[in-house]
Amino acid sequence: MALIMRENLNTRVYKILKEMIANSRFEPGARINVEKLTKEIGTSRTPIWEAIRRLEQEGLVVHYPSKGTFMNSLSPEQALKLYEVRMVLEGLAARHAAVEINHESLKEMGICLEEQKKIVDEMDMFAYSQNDFEFHAFIYNNCGNEYLCEQLENIKNKMRPLGFHFEHALSQFYSDHLSLYSAMKNHDAKGAEQAIIQHNQHMMEIIRGKISSIAAVVNN
Repeated sequence: MALIMRENLNTRVYKILKEMIANSRFEPGARINVEKLTKEIGTSRTPIWEAIRRLEQEGLVVHYPSKGTFMNSLSPEQALKLYEVRMVLEGLAARHAAVEINHESLKEMGICLEEQKKIVDEMDMFAYSQNDFEFHAFIYNNCGNEYLCEQLENIKNKMRPLGFHFEHALSQFYSDHLSLYSAMKNHDAKGAEQAIIQHNQHMMEIIRGKISSIAAVVNN
């Protein structure tokens, strides 16, 4: 019984920290104060460290024995590699979801897009990040393949420490989402696949631009 209670506590603390990361509580590269978390959550250090170990395995945090624990920060090169994988998997998921998605999910997806339009007009990066995760979840959750969904969720989580903003591209991303939503409403599998691939390609263009900018600074 004691073992079960300990495992449940570890899981609860892990979920709390995961939610904090999802809500951008820690900036990419920021130090995570374990002592402060124990007081805030109201637990000992043991479940905190167990949660950090799991988060480190997922690539969300990094721990340096002599320095401490830090939120991971993806380099542009790492982000580009993740998007290359994400593009292929999301294309497959969108193709299936366009066929499988039901009326209720389409309605909720439309509401999500209405909220996204307001967020884009305000250029609110934090709110956009949350809304974008929710929007893409409609694709994952309706693709009808739990293994594919699991892989996409894993990649999505690894992308949370993306360390640069792209406010200038929000209107383009919203337009991409509208195209995808239109294909989903028409149950157009090929159209949905093409829309999500194009969406990922737009983000990859931004990342390549970031890599080129960094290279130019270094070379000068």
